[in-house]
Amino acid sequence: MTLRVVLERPWLTFDFGAPQRVLSWAINQPGFVTSTQILWREVRNADLPEDLDVDDWLQKELASMRATDAVAFLTSRDVGAFHDVTSEIDGVTARCVATVGLSNAERVGARVDRSRKDWGTINLAVHTNQAISHGAQLEAMAIAAQARTVAVTEAGLALPSGLASGTGTDCIAIAATAGSLRYAGLHTALGEAIGQSGLCAVSQGVAEWVKTVRREED
Repeated sequence: MTLRVVLERPWLTFDFGAPQRVLSWAINQPGFVTSTQILWREVRNADLPEDLDVDDWLQKELASMRATDAVAFLTSRDVGAFHDVTSEIDGVTARCVATVGLSNAERVGARVDRSRKDWGTINLAVHTNQAISHGAQLEAMAIAAQARTVAVTEAGLALPSGLASGTGTDCIAIAATAGSLRYAGLHTALGEAIGQSGLCAVSQGVAEWVKTVRREED
């Protein structure tokens, strides 16, 4: 299977080359779905006025790309600032593509008023070469979320509520072939590969955001 990452502003595409089972809570196709690609759509406040039907708008945008079956992320982060990391552990590979914006950062268990901010958000998509069960894919999602959280907390971004652990609009997608592999925890090669690629990609994204966007805001 040939994986491709293609940047065509305002879109970023992670193409699998074949249908895969994707798990996410993406706005257009949440839950378990079958798709050949995951898309990022860069947006600005002007693109999404308060009275806009976002679901309808996004479907039309996807139709213009002939990608109505795609799982789609929305972000105000520059989609060109993506990070693409592949990890291989004992023949198991996990490729993570992530965009990282922290302009609406949050600490879990608390909320900050972000109504006047662009929603940069953290979006990461992970593909593995392993054929996995529904349960393993759910566990893989938890590992990717853990990697995201570690990357953000290690950056030490202080909020009134404490150190940031993510953003209010993060989204994660896990793509794989449907199969019988039952586990993807931290003790497995798959869990290690997902955690390693996710942690590295998000850490790189956090560092770039702090160096560029946050410096401009300060």
